[in-house]
Amino acid sequence: MYPAELVMPMKAELTDNGFEEMLTPEKVDDVLKQSGTTLVVINSVCGCSAGTARPGVLMAVTASEKKPDRLTTSFAGFDSAAVQQIRTHLMPYPPSSPSIALFKDGQLVHFIERHMIEGRSAQMIATNLLAAFDEYC
Repeated sequence: MYPAELVMPMKAELTDNGFEEMLTPEKVDDVLKQSGTTLVVINSVCGCSAGTARPGVLMAVTASEKKPDRLTTSFAGFDSAAVQQIRTHLMPYPPSSPSIALFKDGQLVHFIERHMIEGRSAQMIATNLLAAFDEYC
């Protein structure tokens, strides 16, 4: 578990921009079973989360005319039970943080793993998400 003093500002980067936290396994299941589209960001303390994942997600959500119905997040190494439950919905993909998932009607339709975030710019992440939003939202 990471200390709250470290995590809270990183959480706020998303929650201050309209992302709802999923803090329990029950919340994860309740949100992901809803109809429509749900964007899930598994947030992290790593540099690629700070440098490209969070900024890329925020760019995409801000720029897109088609947006997911719900914007959600959980923090790896902090919201552990919730993240573990999210990962059951991401099977067969291995655990990955940060990562970004788009669900439609409870089904995973688009997934960006950590290895697809590392070494890429925030703009590249945003472009990837914009295409997914255009297709599924």
